Amino acid sequence: MPVLEPNPPKPQKKLLMIFGAMMAVTLVIGVIASIAAP
Repeated sequence: MPVLEPNPPKPQKKLLMIFGAMMAVTLVIGVIASIAAP
């Protein structure tokens, strides 16, 4: 199993950034939906 990219010192940081981005998008969509709701 070849390693295509070098192993980062903290691989969890990338996952946390992706998770944080998804949470931020979900929160923004929720806020917009609550504001746009009649």
